Amino acid sequence: MMNIVADLHTHTIASGHAYGTIREMAFAASERKLSMLGITEHAPGIPGTADPFYYINLRAIPRFLYGVKILTGSEVNVLNDGSLSLPRKYLDMLDYAIAGIHVQCYEDKGIDGNTGCLISCMRDERVYFVSHPDDDHTPLDYVRLVKAAKEYHVALEVNNSSFMKPEKRLNMAAGFIEECGFDTGLVLNTDADKIEEFIRFSHREDK
Repeated sequence: MMNIVADLHTHTIASGHAYGTIREMAFAASERKLSMLGITEHAPGIPGTADPFYYINLRAIPRFLYGVKILTGSEVNVLNDGSLSLPRKYLDMLDYAIAGIHVQCYEDKGIDGNTGCLISCMRDERVYFVSHPDDDHTPLDYVRLVKAAKEYHVALEVNNSSFMKPEKRLNMAAGFIEECGFDTGLVLNTDADKIEEFIRFSHREDK
């Protein structure tokens, strides 16, 4: 089984549908022997999530909690015009952004339309990840998506929730990747140094 050292897509109570604080999440990550944790609250468009003002003071969060390196980000919604739901001034305050299609604020445009909107958002230099492209809520052209991911330096997530078995989180995605014979050398969150290299931190003074 792969050794997962980081979880880069997590939500706290600020997202409106999770129930842990940042410190509680960091402590749990430490207990699970993770070395890195990405706090990625939902951007506007998801009911109950934080106001954009929330992102202004993220630098107040310690870079390390309980021995775990804390990264700050946002899971930003892909909109039907191919734009992101969080303005640039807030994106620039983050270590990274995750682009994701969510049915709460997106109307299915079919395979070609959905893929085009997602790829449009992947072109933004702050986007380093695509969340749950495997969830089947909105169909995607995976050949186009993978080619675009390579071109725009964006990683595609294999999301545990998509397996609908929350009691096996982390293990389900890792098991699926190994079962498929996927090159585990391409999996980012097995190596903290690989993550550091993948996400460009040059815009942050406290990297």
